[in-house]
Amino acid sequence: MRLYEIWVDVAPGSTDRELVTAIENWLNYHIKNQTIEKYRISRRMFGFGFAPLGEFHITIETNNLTQLEDAFSLSATRTGDVENLHKEVYSRVTNYHSALYRDFPDPEDQRN
Repeated sequence: MRLYEIWVDVAPGSTDRELVTAIENWLNYHIKNQTIEKYRISRRMFGFGFAPLGEFHITIETNNLTQLEDAFSLSATRTGDVENLHKEVYSRVTNYHSALYRDFPDPEDQRN
């Protein structure tokens, strides 16, 4: 499993509910197109956490890097539903940070 981790804050002029709805619509579109497997949206509690990272944390799971690349390729088309759904997300976020993780140890590891 590959984990694309994203941290964001709500952009001025948007609400937390608007942001989360936009993210859900966008990522459900990817699930429908089989470019991601699943996702999770979480929110920092009580101000605990590393301050430079955003208040919202999104974890996107893909089976492998090929599937993640397919998600990026779909996003890059910038047309129709893709552009409209993605715009609803990126217009509502600020302080974007991301990282890529994998399950460990790797399932492919042949060592004993």
